[in-house]
Amino acid sequence: MHILVSVAMCTYNGAEFLSEQLKSIADQTVEVDELIVCDDRSKDNTIEILKSFAATSKFPVHIHVNEQNLGSTKNFEKCLSLCQGEIIFLSDQDDRWREDRVEKQLSYLNAKPEVDAVFSDGMMMDDDSKPIGRTIWQEIEFDVKSQNKWKRGKPHEILFNGFVVTGATLAIRKSCLERLMPFPTHVPDLIHDAWIAMVLSLQNKIDFIADTLIWYRMHASQQVGFGAKVEKVQLKDRFVRDRKLKLVPLEEKAHKLNEMYLLLRAIGFVPREKLIKLYLAQKHFYRRASLPERRYQRLNPIVNQLVRGYYRFSSKDWWLPAIGDLLE
Repeated sequence: MHILVSVAMCTYNGAEFLSEQLKSIADQTVEVDELIVCDDRSKDNTIEILKSFAATSKFPVHIHVNEQNLGSTKNFEKCLSLCQGEIIFLSDQDDRWREDRVEKQLSYLNAKPEVDAVFSDGMMMDDDSKPIGRTIWQEIEFDVKSQNKWKRGKPHEILFNGFVVTGATLAIRKSCLERLMPFPTHVPDLIHDAWIAMVLSLQNKIDFIADTLIWYRMHASQQVGFGAKVEKVQLKDRFVRDRKLKLVPLEEKAHKLNEMYLLLRAIGFVPREKLIKLYLAQKHFYRRASLPERRYQRLNPIVNQLVRGYYRFSSKDWWLPAIGDLLE
């Protein structure tokens, strides 16, 4: 029995790299059944490239131009809702798929009917389509230890600490979208792929293939991505910088975690016990952000958080933020 496969691609001023991505989709070992494109009002020749590709494509290409700019999250929501396939592959406009991506992920979902989504690793490349020399998972530190924890049934705990699912590598069942939509937009950083992964992880409905099934492009103009690494604060700086520079990011982190907690708690099918660590994490960051001005008054609350193991919410090197809180 043939399973209908859709590709959901969102575009916005993507002319520079779009042709390479479209060719990689066309060259798959297992052909897709349709490509749905939602363009967020591009100002370059993105639409012309899409129409040219559609004119010779072996599969139908449906191009939708938004009446107004929606942003990446709502654009993907629209694009996914327009797909007819039972399995939907998410696609960025500027990457390149390995020729067996569809084959690998489709086979996995066929073999695992209890799983609603599967993601993979990807090789990273530059503007010239040359390898950078590392993978997505190396960049975001989704290492063997984290992978094993995911397999042990705790993917949600990994995602509470950081988003490791790259939407450009996702394949999902259309049937799960009714549980995921509408995508929220009021929680910073919780974009479409993060939301999909978070909700499905709480049901143990998302898994991964430890293989590099796409080439992921890193360049200056991409709308979303990993961004620049945050430089670590040097020890000498902790004694001289404005204390607000330390507290504001902690307050923002606490607020984001709290918004996420409230959002997930409102979903009826999410087990409350799986949200305990998220609740404790947001409380931990609120406590860090409200430590007293005087250093000696911070000692007891810091020790309390250390003894309870809560500084592991801040970093795997848990002792470093604890020392930072004491000194700064």
